[in-house]
Amino acid sequence: MIDPQRIWSSSHLPSLPTVAVRLLEISKQPDLEIRDVVEAIRTDPAISAKILKATNSSYFGLASQVTSIERAVPLLGTTMVTSLALSFSVVQNAVTGGPVAAHYRDYWAQSVVQATVAELLCKQKNSGVPCEYFLAGLLLDLGRLAMLKTVPRDAAAVLEAAAAAGRPAHELELEQLGVDHMQIGVKLMETWNLPAAISNSVRLHHAPLDELRNLGAGADVALVHATAVAADVGEYFCGKSKGPALTRLREAANGLFGMDHAELMRFLEQVKARVDEGADLFSIDLDLVGDPADLMATANEQLAQLAMREHAASAQARARQEAAEREKAVLEDKARVLERQACRDSLTQLYNRQFFNESLDKELGRCARNAAPVGMIFLDIDRFKQLNDTHGHPFGDQVLVRVAEALGTALRKSDILARYGGEEFVVLVVEPTEKGLEKVAERLRAQVEAETFEDGGRRVPVTISVGAAIAVPRRRDEGLAERLIAAADEAMYASKRNGRNQVNSHSLLNDSERRLLQLTNSLKFSRWLVNRRVFDVPTLSKALHATETRRMCVGELAQRQQMLSMAQVDDVLAEQARSGARFGEAGIALGLLCEERLARLLAVQQEDPTSLGRTLVQLGMLDEGEAHALLDAYSAEIEILTSAPQPQPA
Repeated sequence: MIDPQRIWSSSHLPSLPTVAVRLLEISKQPDLEIRDVVEAIRTDPAISAKILKATNSSYFGLASQVTSIERAVPLLGTTMVTSLALSFSVVQNAVTGGPVAAHYRDYWAQSVVQATVAELLCKQKNSGVPCEYFLAGLLLDLGRLAMLKTVPRDAAAVLEAAAAAGRPAHELELEQLGVDHMQIGVKLMETWNLPAAISNSVRLHHAPLDELRNLGAGADVALVHATAVAADVGEYFCGKSKGPALTRLREAANGLFGMDHAELMRFLEQVKARVDEGADLFSIDLDLVGDPADLMATANEQLAQLAMREHAASAQARARQEAAEREKAVLEDKARVLERQACRDSLTQLYNRQFFNESLDKELGRCARNAAPVGMIFLDIDRFKQLNDTHGHPFGDQVLVRVAEALGTALRKSDILARYGGEEFVVLVVEPTEKGLEKVAERLRAQVEAETFEDGGRRVPVTISVGAAIAVPRRRDEGLAERLIAAADEAMYASKRNGRNQVNSHSLLNDSERRLLQLTNSLKFSRWLVNRRVFDVPTLSKALHATETRRMCVGELAQRQQMLSMAQVDDVLAEQARSGARFGEAGIALGLLCEERLARLLAVQQEDPTSLGRTLVQLGMLDEGEAHALLDAYSAEIEILTSAPQPQPA
């Protein structure tokens, strides 16, 4: 990056001679007199001579020889004379030697081409004063001249990098220097007090085509369009990246002036002929401006090379992407292996004790928030030490693996099965009822008993003793995990003491919790559908598994169902914070809820009837009309069942 102040404070910044400054001042006067222009030119013999030479050149093609400035000015016009004076001033600034001389020559040749293009477009479209268009095209890259004069090494490095990369120079100017030649050119023109229309064309000559199209209409817009095309032609004739320049030129010429390919080629021939006519007048090297046909061949060759490069780069990018994806897959596989090693038992591939304990803590927290039950089942393989001693440890390992597989087939996906240690297994059952938990435990026992184990062709009986425990976690219920495990473990040992291969259960529910849990389950939409024999339990279980219910807080549900106001919810929350009770318990204690209405809220919280109805329709079990009718009937009946008078606050 460079400090732009280096440019503005440089003593090498391009400047205008006195005669050019005076001509610009005169040109702005409303009562312009030709004699004032003549007197200003005569003060600079060098510019006077060049204007006379221009007047008599083939570039203007006058019929007779002109020998005086007094005669030349009326013939060319004051605007053209002023433009020529400025042009010759810029020529003087662009003539230099040294290591960046080639960049100066390229700049000047491109500037003359751009001026010629702008002038020809003006004449073809009859959209303005040709000499003003010529001057605007000539000054498009004035900022580049300023950069070459004030920061020559930085400017040359950017131009060479742009040529090597096949990119527009102004893009690299911004990236590498922090300022582009358009910004510098506009500021320099403001210093010179040039017309705003010319400054605007400089500012926009590299603007995207869509932006140029959206400028509207008017004389200034026509100038901007002409200089934008002129910039692309200049880059095509004199720049190094002819392929990309040709692509931009085709789009701009067609989009702004409606030129097709044939029209564009004819126009470029006219540009080349006009540049040839002014080569001597404007001191340009025609070797820098190629023939349009040769340029087209070079441009197409570059475009082909760029296409091949882009294809190769795309292929390499795809290869890198595929390699990255393969590497990612390998890493993910390794991560899964490490995760499995961290949370799985190496023999049975069930979850290990650490993962189970972490899952239990999370489930207790969730159920404490939702007043939902947690079920625990402990299982122990009967006489496992005797199996090992009699049939050997490999057989014992086989039994462990087979028992693990049998247990997994008898559980829901939401339940968590783990090897707790040795021949002990444990199951975390999500939101069971007391009877439901006992049924799961019995199903596990029967599944293992039905498995066939053989050693040396002889059947070996394998059974398990099962213990189950259930609880509804409370807020701040410290030590519940240990009590629940101990209760299930004690129930399992009761099964062993009573003869093995059986189920015993223990409940940590008090009478109030048991009653509320039973009432909540009885009010669920799924239970209502089963009781009315709309669906059987297995069918409805599939629908429940496919239903997603967003769990809302009981307080939010109570407000939605107009059981509590916002102020009453705040009162319950305050009591809950004070006592540590559940929301429903606090609401009952304050006399704002009754048990029936709390059960109704918990039933909806745990199983949203609308979501279940939508799932039944999606699965094709009901049509929409049937679903709506059943939901309405359910809602009406539940409203009657839970419409007992609300207890009044004490």
